[in-house]
Amino acid sequence: MRVAETMVNGHGTGHGGFLFLLADAAFAFACNTHGPATVAQGAQVTFLRPAEVGDDLVAEAVERSRFGRSGVYDVTVSRSDGVPVAEFRGQSRSLRER
Repeated sequence: MRVAETMVNGHGTGHGGFLFLLADAAFAFACNTHGPATVAQGAQVTFLRPAEVGDDLVAEAVERSRFGRSGVYDVTVSRSDGVPVAEFRGQSRSLRER
């Protein structure tokens, strides 16, 4: 995701909501790779440094644990040069089949 002028906060840096959105999308892809439809049960993000206009950001998700219908996933959002800007942890819950 490239940070555009329309994606900044009042300080002129990348708005945290867009960083969360990118991390949440990677989390959704990761936790839905096993079959049953899976949704977020909870999530938190820690902002490490500002993203600037023009930065190309990449989100990488890793499954940490999956047990029963629950899972834990970590996502790192980094600039294209590999410098991390945010860390996200999401808890997933698989839906019961209807």
